[in-house]
Amino acid sequence: MQRPYIIFNPVAGSAGAAEKIAKQLKKLNPIAFRITRRKGDAERWARRARTSKASTVIVAGGDGTLNEAVNGLGMFARRKLIGLIPLGTGNDFARTLGLPALIDDNVDILRAGRTSQIDIVRVKSKRSRYFVNVSAGGFSGMVDEKITPQIKRTWGPLAYIRGAAAALPHLHAYKTEIVFDDDERLSTGLYNVVVANGRYVAGGLPIAPTADPADGKLEVVLIPKLGPGEMALLAAEIVLGKHLSSNATIFRQARKIAVRSRPGMWFNVDGELVGNAPAVFQIIPRALNFIVT
Repeated sequence: MQRPYIIFNPVAGSAGAAEKIAKQLKKLNPIAFRITRRKGDAERWARRARTSKASTVIVAGGDGTLNEAVNGLGMFARRKLIGLIPLGTGNDFARTLGLPALIDDNVDILRAGRTSQIDIVRVKSKRSRYFVNVSAGGFSGMVDEKITPQIKRTWGPLAYIRGAAAALPHLHAYKTEIVFDDDERLSTGLYNVVVANGRYVAGGLPIAPTADPADGKLEVVLIPKLGPGEMALLAAEIVLGKHLSSNATIFRQARKIAVRSRPGMWFNVDGELVGNAPAVFQIIPRALNFIVT
C-alpha cells in the first residue's frame, strides 16, 4: 500500500485512547496525518487531499467524519482510493461493508487493498450534499435535531433512543408527494421518508436490510400515518429487519426521487441536517473506489 493521506477524528464515539490510536495509524506511514478539531475539519482536510500525491485517503472516525470527507472530495473521489477505520458511536456504513471493530484488523484490510466501486447519493434541498449511507426526513429528522453533542457523549450508542423520546410528543404526519424516477407519483400522509444507500442507522438498526451500496439504486422506505399500536408493532419489526414485508410500510427502489411535503419535513444525511423538503435525491453509481474486506 502506498503512503496514504489520513484524516483522524480523535473525539469520535469509540476513539477514547486517541494517542494510542494515532500511533497505530501512523504505522501506515502517511504522507499527511490530519486531525479534526471541530465540525467541518474533515471536509476541509479532504478538500486538500484532492491535490495530494497520496492515492489513498483513509478516514479514521465515525459516520459523520466519513460524510464530511466524502463531501470534501466530491467528484474528485473517483481519483482516490477511500479507506475507513470505524471509530464512531454508530459506525453504520462500516456495518454495511462488513468492516471489523478492531483497528489492527482494519489496518490489515487497508494493506490488502481489495476495492469495490461504491455508489454515492447527491441530495439537493436548501443546499447540495453527498452521502453514502442514509438520509431520513420527517420524524427521523426531528430526532436528529434533538440529539445534542452532550447527549451523544452521555448516551453513546443509545443516543438515538434518547432523541426519539424527546421528539415523540411532536409526532405528526406530513402531507407528502413523492416522484420516483420522474415517473411514478405517490401522494399520502407520512411520518417518515428514508432514502438509503447503506443498510443501517442509529448504531445498527436495519432500516434498509436489503440495500446494496454498489447496485446503482436507492432504497426508499416510507412510514405512513399509523396508530400508536401499529407504530409499536412496526418499531419491533424494524429492529428485526422485517418491516419491508409489512403492510405498515411502503417500499420502493429508484435511481432518483423528488420529495415535497407540507409542512416541509427536515432531512438529515448521515446525521447532518441539510434542509427541508422539497428535496431531490439521485444516485451516482460507482463514484467511490472503496477499500473493503
